[in-house]
Amino acid sequence: MGRSRIITIASCLAILAGALPILATFYMSWSLVETRRLTQLSDLAGYALARTRATFADATNALEQAKQLKEPACSPAHVEALRRIVVNTRSVEDVGYFDNGALQCSSWGKPAISVARSPVDITMSNGIGVTASLRPAISGGTPQMGFHAGAYVALTNPARFVDIPADKDTKLAVMAGTTEVVGTLHDPDRQLVRKLAGGTTPADPILHDTAQDRDWTVVATAPKVNVFRDLGDDLKMLLPVGAATSLLMVGLVAWLSRRRLSLLGELTTAIRRREFIVHYQPIIELKSGICVGAETLVRWRRSNGETVRPDIFIPLAEENGLIEAITQQVVEMAVTELKDTLAADRSLHIAINLAADDIRSGHVLPFMARLLEANDVHPQQLWLEATERGFMNAAQARTTLEKARQAGHSVAIDDFGTGYSSLQYLQNLPLDALKIDKSFVDIIGTDAATSAITPHIIDIAKTLDLFIVAEGVERQEQADYLAQRGVHYAQGWLFSRPLPKAEFIEFYRNRQQAKGSAPEVIQRPEGRHPSIHAG
Repeated sequence: MGRSRIITIASCLAILAGALPILATFYMSWSLVETRRLTQLSDLAGYALARTRATFADATNALEQAKQLKEPACSPAHVEALRRIVVNTRSVEDVGYFDNGALQCSSWGKPAISVARSPVDITMSNGIGVTASLRPAISGGTPQMGFHAGAYVALTNPARFVDIPADKDTKLAVMAGTTEVVGTLHDPDRQLVRKLAGGTTPADPILHDTAQDRDWTVVATAPKVNVFRDLGDDLKMLLPVGAATSLLMVGLVAWLSRRRLSLLGELTTAIRRREFIVHYQPIIELKSGICVGAETLVRWRRSNGETVRPDIFIPLAEENGLIEAITQQVVEMAVTELKDTLAADRSLHIAINLAADDIRSGHVLPFMARLLEANDVHPQQLWLEATERGFMNAAQARTTLEKARQAGHSVAIDDFGTGYSSLQYLQNLPLDALKIDKSFVDIIGTDAATSAITPHIIDIAKTLDLFIVAEGVERQEQADYLAQRGVHYAQGWLFSRPLPKAEFIEFYRNRQQAKGSAPEVIQRPEGRHPSIHAG
């Protein structure tokens, strides 16, 4: 990832980091206000439903009392009894007695004009019939609601259902069942509330809530746009938090970007100043126990003495096209530091890790050829190791690896088994050795479900006639297991940690003296590259 790309990405992230917390603040404020408004609508609908139930219970009770009267119909005593029922029932405005479909008398007395009985719009679960709206002439024409039971009809003012304090934008509708609107507050859209009562989601931008039982439905609505009006207090509370978060995130992006750019700049300078050092991880022949070589491991030692881990700077170098320069410095340091030891023992080798760019370009091969010739080191003494990332472009990889083997180098696939196409690479690419990844060595002697993979990898390598190197050997039981199954070489802390030049040479000499022999030089079977390292 180049400098300009880092700056572009950082700029985009900074914009997002600045905008997202502010947008999140508005969203949270909106959600809080909306939730609060929905709670208010729910409370209003519930309260209206409770009032409706109480009014209906009063009317039902008044009708039951009327049906129990024994006085002769419409006699003065009967009218007086009806009047007492009305006076004692707060929710009932009048109770009338009907015969042959016409009003005979009510708590007001006998009618001066003929009044026909209104038809029932809906019958409730307790058998009481309901007329949603009528205008009785006797009571002055005020809109009423009628409850029917037998010969009697009780009148109730539907305003009782919605006599609730609410702002003018909040609208209520009380319905018998889900269709007959019997009471309203602030004139709601009757067609809309019927849809809402039936469970239809409205297309209009409104907030709504519904309270319902077997007989009654109450719908409360409010325009969604009012949420904007009520954002003020919540925004005052949350906006400082959002602004602080925004500043923090922008600062974090800026800090990370500067650090990334700074590290990239330092890495470029480090390549120019040759601040890299090489440590050597000894490779041990399991059959004889002698040291047959080492894997080179690069370290970055800054001018202030601080060491940067490879897992930090190697990916950065690969992303920014710097890895080939580092590889060349590693090869040069390894060859020049160990040339005398390599010249004294032609069975000794060093293994160099190649990055994907190294394999893709192949530029490192002519560089190594000149370097080896100048320092009297044989090509067979320089092994090349690559992970599966280097094989992603199979055609380019094959070309580079074939040239390397023609030049005399042995080629190994590193960290085998950690990718998705390892077997394909083994079959299709010119390879000499396979390195078993530490993760598969770690499970030797355990009950892990993947423990059977290690012997399977060994069998595959044997079938393909590849040298086998086990990485990360830390316990003697691992070394014994690998040796029993014909693994050629191993490296890991059981034998030694990665060592600087002088300590590695001392370790190598001590191993040679302790074992008293050098590895035998043999030839690989025909069709494979010659090697000087198999015991």
